Amino acid sequence: MRGIAAKVLLTGPPGCGKTTVARKVAGILGDQAAGFFTEEVRDAMGFRTGFRVESIDGRTGGLSSRRAGPGPRVGAYVVDVRSFESVALPSLSGEADKVFLIDEIGKMECFSEAFRNRIREILESDFPLLATIPLRGGGSFLDGIRDRRDVRIVPVTRENRDRLPEEVARMFGRILPCP
Repeated sequence: MRGIAAKVLLTGPPGCGKTTVARKVAGILGDQAAGFFTEEVRDAMGFRTGFRVESIDGRTGGLSSRRAGPGPRVGAYVVDVRSFESVALPSLSGEADKVFLIDEIGKMECFSEAFRNRIREILESDFPLLATIPLRGGGSFLDGIRDRRDVRIVPVTRENRDRLPEEVARMFGRILPCP
């Protein structure tokens, strides 16, 4: 992809379908996508016990868990920065023919300085980017991303989330327009 690459941010309240849309776009793009997703971890009773990170190529690691001990905290969760970095950073290594897919650029992930630096590099590059980002909050780093003039912010709602995957994939010029 030459020239200015698309930088698309999916946003919306928790549970609106941002991750689902991003996963479907990854399915459309196939081997043209690189990056990672975050997912809830639940126990046998269905209670959320943490979050994990999974690269598109199948590597997994912990992002956070409900546990005592040292480390950055977000609510009841302790963030495992090292585990997150071991999966997320290699999934975002430079490949000019890929769309970087990041789910998500959020408070937990941003405890990693190396991750924040890689996000800056991607935003300043010609790499195409699809990322999910919280609707608000998260501090000055996330506010700075939301305020960039070169990103397209796409709100995800219950009404539009089913049609968004193909629309978003078309923003990257990777599938043919609908007739």
